[in-house]
Amino acid sequence: MAHSASNPAAGRPGGIDEPTVGVLVQSAMADVSTLVRSEIELAKAELARSAKKAGVGVGSFGVAGVVLAFSVFFIGIALAEFITWLGLIRWISYLIVWALFVIIAAVAGLVGMRTMKKIEKPERTMESLRELPEVMHREEPGKRRRDLPVVSNGQVTRRDPDSYIV
Repeated sequence: MAHSASNPAAGRPGGIDEPTVGVLVQSAMADVSTLVRSEIELAKAELARSAKKAGVGVGSFGVAGVVLAFSVFFIGIALAEFITWLGLIRWISYLIVWALFVIIAAVAGLVGMRTMKKIEKPERTMESLRELPEVMHREEPGKRRRDLPVVSNGQVTRRDPDSYIV
């Protein structure tokens, strides 16, 4: 039996042309492009939903903070009235409560300041950014002057930048 490899048209119905490699590559690129766009749109939709939920959460925390801030006034008044009930003059009671709140604010400020001073610089990140290869620097088209990777026989080698300008 003769092998059909010598005649590529053998075994196919007459008059039907198969797409060329160029058409297949173009179709594949269009499909990949559509897939990437679809994935980006899906990510945008998911992020929009997440951002909306995060906004509602932040708003709820804000409301909680405002309510807590107003409640501090009431606890201050209640504390001052309690001190007055114990027998001190009312204005001295309120002055004592005010001084207590100032001391609490000062301690919280000092703790915050010490915590901020303990924050370390991201040394490893800064070092890696300093060591970024020249590939990350944008160059004008036709002005690239660095070794370019070339694949031949399954091996990746670098081509001399003077022999090839992109």
